[in-house]
Amino acid sequence: MVVSTSSPVCSPPIHTPPGKGACRPPPRTLSMPVRASRCYAAASPSPPQPLGDGDPYRSGVPVPASRDPISLPRPLTSADPLEPTGDGLKVAYQGCPGAYSEAAAKKAYPSCHTVPCEYFETAFQAVERCVADRAVLPLENSLGGSIHRNYDLLLRHRRLHIVGEVRLAVRHCLLANQGVKIQNLRSAMSHPQALAQCEQTLTKLGIEHREAVDDTAGAAKLIAEQKLQDTGAVASSLAAELYGLDILAENIQDDADNVTRFMMVAREPIIPRTDKPFKTSIVFSLEEGPGQLFKALAVFALRKINLTKMESRPHKERPLRVADDNCSAPLKHFDYLFYVDLEASMADPNTQNALGNLKEFATFLRVLGSYPTDVSEA
Repeated sequence: MVVSTSSPVCSPPIHTPPGKGACRPPPRTLSMPVRASRCYAAASPSPPQPLGDGDPYRSGVPVPASRDPISLPRPLTSADPLEPTGDGLKVAYQGCPGAYSEAAAKKAYPSCHTVPCEYFETAFQAVERCVADRAVLPLENSLGGSIHRNYDLLLRHRRLHIVGEVRLAVRHCLLANQGVKIQNLRSAMSHPQALAQCEQTLTKLGIEHREAVDDTAGAAKLIAEQKLQDTGAVASSLAAELYGLDILAENIQDDADNVTRFMMVAREPIIPRTDKPFKTSIVFSLEEGPGQLFKALAVFALRKINLTKMESRPHKERPLRVADDNCSAPLKHFDYLFYVDLEASMADPNTQNALGNLKEFATFLRVLGSYPTDVSEA
């Protein structure tokens, strides 16, 4: 079970002027080194696998010499008209084409049409306004922990439901423009989490400077467009193909087991079943007092329902609770919401009884979704 706390729930979305999308990071003169936090530290890092000098092939497949990134779809922004278009299953994700979220969308729905979005908020809005049928969004990473922003957005977008999950093994590559060698690189550019997940390996390769941008594929796109010769991107092999970059090293993450769990959200919930493994995600809050959390967990333990994850988040609508502890001044404590994943289906009467019991003393309870467990290989 994982328990963590962080920033308040439902913080307002960030709106940018038209034309400033997720693929356009801040000016390079404003960049600064990004250091890995403790949660990214890894033991026994897997050594990178550099490719031979002048070898443009990987597994026998040549990397395209160039591809015009302008022909790729531009991520939706909050300034774009969000109107339904086209046929077929459309799946929204945050980032530029070639992002790991797009790979997760393709794994979950192999024949879908992917819709890149500027922010996580934009992806939620795309589903709500029928621009997309689903959104595939990261929920937690085995090295970096939870993506708290998406927990907050789950609560805000009450009309959406979790309808599935998918796990994706993240295999970072070091990319650069054609002809650039590892020894030419002074800086690495990527999403802060990707940089942190490769911190030790990048240092061993002699790349000390870090530049943080909004997504991994966006870093590859920027390096290709600006034809940078001293900066590499930490991104996927697909991003290398899309933006015409060379792969200088593969599997550069510090820990070989680097897996991200994504959730799929939709406008309508799916019908839960009991003939296959299901998860149910809920969120609830409790009154202050000794043993309240113990009572909440007991409703599941007594019914032998396993909890696979628990996440506590400060309650935005009630951020502080005043407690009179007979002191000269009243004490103020954070009030919390608890996000819990159960190894259970809402179709099971045992699960329904547990939530009915919890509702008797919880001040708030909402089922976020009941959906099939991903049992495939990451």
